Amino acid sequence: MKQKIITMLELQDAMNSKVNADWRNAAYEWYRAIWMESSEMLEHYGWKWWKKQDADVMQVKLEVVDIVHFGLSIRLVQGDEQGSTLDGIAEGIAADFANPNATDDIKTSIELLAKETLMNQCAHFSIIAGVMNHLAMPFDELHEIYVGKNVLNMFRQDNGYKQGHYIKMWNGREDNEHLADILNQLDSDSTSFKNDIYTALKQAYPEVEAA
Repeated sequence: MKQKIITMLELQDAMNSKVNADWRNAAYEWYRAIWMESSEMLEHYGWKWWKKQDADVMQVKLEVVDIVHFGLSIRLVQGDEQGSTLDGIAEGIAADFANPNATDDIKTSIELLAKETLMNQCAHFSIIAGVMNHLAMPFDELHEIYVGKNVLNMFRQDNGYKQGHYIKMWNGREDNEHLADILNQLDSDSTSFKNDIYTALKQAYPEVEAA
């Protein structure tokens, strides 16, 4: 697990650097992104008692992965401040994953994550692990989806996300939904997994098709 976390930390650093080479000193509010994504996760799971709702479990998992992106960013910044090595940061995160913290219900576990994040603006991987347990989501699945979402984020940046002209809805569906389809079709053990995801996204993207 620790080696996979190191890989995820490296990928996160690369993604953040693509957006801003000096991201570590930019004082971004990563915690705000986490509690906002928690709200989106709850929407995908469903919470309204006055209407029928079916949980979109894959989209909930994608929101978990989004939160992990921001949590990794927090730990990287904290690691710089504390003089920690990448190995040390990964070891701390692995220890958190090994000690999940959750309530009896996924909805209140998601709210616990949002509450604790707002209270201290830190990354709570133990609570993330608790939410994953509600979803029967093993760490290896998190890692696989994380790589996929990292590639999607890179693809977004390559196609004008920061400039505001990226197309997020493809034929009536969000790009996250297309990513879920792509991950189901590819072999995550392949050495070309990352490149295969990018190629599939490029083929599905409407702006590329029209070019």
